[in-house]
Amino acid sequence: MGLLDSVADVLKQYQSGAGQVPGNVDQHFDQVAQAAPQGTLADGIAAAFRSSQTPAFGQMVGGLFGQSNGDQKAAMLNQLIGAVGPSVLASVAGGAGGGVLSSLLGGGGQISAQQAQQISPEQVQQLAAHAEKADPSIIDKASSFYAQHPTLVKTLGGAAMSIALAKVAERQRG
Repeated sequence: MGLLDSVADVLKQYQSGAGQVPGNVDQHFDQVAQAAPQGTLADGIAAAFRSSQTPAFGQMVGGLFGQSNGDQKAAMLNQLIGAVGPSVLASVAGGAGGGVLSSLLGGGGQISAQQAQQISPEQVQQLAAHAEKADPSIIDKASSFYAQHPTLVKTLGGAAMSIALAKVAERQRG
């Protein structure tokens, strides 16, 4: 009996993928996030990031960034920065937090939690959109990161959680 068997009844509600969001999707997501392996949950989150039924990847990551603590912000920024080249980083570097982003161009360093607090969700949205174009695998990397922080994923709303749960249900069947 696998770990997901404990939430099999919950997942059955999402197997059809009909796009309906049950009223208790928050609870269901919590249950599945606790029972599912992180890789399975990451696949579900990636499906939500790629879905035409949810906002664009950049917009969703910008929203998640706005809800994150300093360490989470820094970790995501460092992943996004790793996916884009210096020229792309320079084009996004304008604005209040631009100095922090620009300072990385020469040093190749990592953004700290304190520095990450100076970056706006809008800048992260732009950076994530560029990162997706430069390296489409950034969606999978971001999904793996957010699978470690499922409470943040809940801020994406019912549609995104339903899509993620439908993908987890699909993987369990297979």
